[in-house]
Parts: sequence; C-alpha cells; structure tokens
Amino acid sequence: MKKIRWEKTGKRLITAGLLAALTVGLTACGGGTDSGASAAGESTDSALKITNVSYDPTRELYQAYNEAFIAHYQEETGETPEIVQSHGGSGGQARSVVEGAEADVVTLALEHDITLIEEAGLIEPGWIDEFDRDSSPYTSTIVFLVRAGNPKNITDWDSLTKDGVEIINPDPKSSGGACWNFLAAWHYADLQYGGDEEKIKDFERKLYANVTVMDSGARGATTTFVENGQGDVLIAWENEALSTVEEYPDDYEIVTPSISILAQPSVAIVDENADKDGTQELAHDYLEYLYSDEAQLIIGEHGYRPSTESILNQFGDKFDLSIDLCTIEDFGGWNAAYDKFFNDGAIFDEIYNQ
Repeated sequence: MKKIRWEKTGKRLITAGLLAALTVGLTACGGGTDSGASAAGESTDSALKITNVSYDPTRELYQAYNEAFIAHYQEETGETPEIVQSHGGSGGQARSVVEGAEADVVTLALEHDITLIEEAGLIEPGWIDEFDRDSSPYTSTIVFLVRAGNPKNITDWDSLTKDGVEIINPDPKSSGGACWNFLAAWHYADLQYGGDEEKIKDFERKLYANVTVMDSGARGATTTFVENGQGDVLIAWENEALSTVEEYPDDYEIVTPSISILAQPSVAIVDENADKDGTQELAHDYLEYLYSDEAQLIIGEHGYRPSTESILNQFGDKFDLSIDLCTIEDFGGWNAAYDKFFNDGAIFDEIYNQ
C-alpha cells in the first residue's frame, strides 16, 4: 500500500457548468462534445474533420493531444484537420455510436465496448490488431482517492467493506471504469478467499452496500466526490485521482491498494463512418500518432501510463510501478467477463439487487 501526496498546484478540474459552456457540436449519449479547432479563420473539408468518441476522464488528455496532432499533421501535409471530441460513460458512448452518433474513431475504456460497435457492423473484424499493443496506446489502473488525513483509514479493498464507509463509484452498466473497479475488487477477494465464489460474492455485496452514489461515468463520480463533497472514498481511475491531488494537494490523498488491475483502454477506427466520410486515412494517422514519443509524453503528463516502456519509466515518480496487477485475461477475456459479471442478470445484478 502506497500513499501519494502531490505538492503541485494549478487548477485543472473543470466544473460541469463550465464544461457545458465550453462544449460545441454534437452530443453523444449525454456526453459533452468539444471541438479541437483548426487554425483560426480556416475551414476544413469533410475529409479533414473527424470525431473522436471517447470516455469521460480523457477530456483533458485529448484536448492536449489534438493540439499536438494538428501541429504534426500541418507540418507533414500542409493541411489543417479539425478534431471534434465527445465524452461520456464508455458503455453509453459505445451504444450511442451503435445508435447512429457520428464517430470516425473511438477511444473507449475497454475492448468490450469497441466489440459492441464491431458486432453492429460498424467496425471491421481484426481492429484489435490494427495498432500496436492490441490497439491500446496507454494503460491505467484503479486506486482509491480519500480525503486528507485518510479519516476512515482506508488501506486496501477490505477497508471498503467496513460499516460506516461511504463509497462513490460509477455504474458498471454505463461506465467502463466501473467494470475495471469491480474486477479489481473481485480479484482481491478471490485471492483472499481461495476462489470460494460465495465468499467473493459476499465481499462484493458488502462493498456495494457501502456505495452511496453510483454515477453513470467516472468523471461524474469524481465531481460527486470532489466538488459535491460526498463520500469517504472514490474508487477511481489513476489519472482522475492524480489530477485531483495535483489540483488540491492539501485536501486529498491517493491510496494504492495491494492488488489492482491493468486497465487497457482501446482505440479503433469506426470503418463504416470513416469510409462514408472519406476520413479513413486521417483517422488512421490520428490513432497511429498516439504511439509517437510526443504523444506518449502527453499521455504520461495527463496521468495515463504510456505504453512505451522507456517513456513510462520516466514517470516512475508519478506511478506506483510495483503494484501487483491482474489483467482481463485472468477473467478469460472481456467476452467471458461480461457474460459472467455484467450482462443483464449476471453477478453484478445479483449482488447489487440484494
């Protein structure tokens, strides 16, 4: 278990009201949509405009990345692309694309959400092999964000089952991050109880009985915990916890549990839309550039773990690289995990309904 306190300041979290004022363009599944604008006064044809439908904690990452990509693309081609970004709970964002929301690329919280779009016929099979590292240009993990001084003495997953602990956590039915949260807790209990599934379920049942607010997405959960002051602990994406402590170093701490999970957000071109819009080449360049050294540094600066090991190691003072991480393969892959835990009537419904 490792606690982190940052000594940096600088306001970065944006309130929901300000985000609403900043959003432009289309809206997908209730998530905000931001325009990564091209150079002032310039117009772009349809082949030079793409929409990136992403999950909610990546908003600031892609604002910074889009600026870097546009500058790179201008240097390489002399042309100025326009990038529109849309954010919301990952599962909800995937469903919105299936239902017709404009998206040339998706950068979602987990592979299964992109598979949902593939199964609707909008993404060609084999997308996971189109880009390096299973089309996962960055990773993350799950940590706990607590209030300064850690008044409830949160040390590990078992702390979250104690009476009187109020947890803020998003909903696995709409949030990809919440699925990672559930699986990390399950893996911890699995090791504690030697695979006894009834005891593991009881552990999860006690944990979710302490969840007082279940937002639709991870950013909403952060807002509930930080801006609305609810709860004792937030089960959070590592980048969300880091950015909160960076902004409010005297108010929050990060507790890294003894065991967590290697969260692998995935990216893909929405082939049906990109072919229709003539944006296939631009969409590919946009996702490919995420693996560049410049982009990997931006990724690390925004609290995600770069997939390039040498660049990841440059952020060893930010991330706990010694944490024991399980992977989705420990659950048989995402299809098996969804069948067992998250589909209607599966284990999460069983636990939560009780």
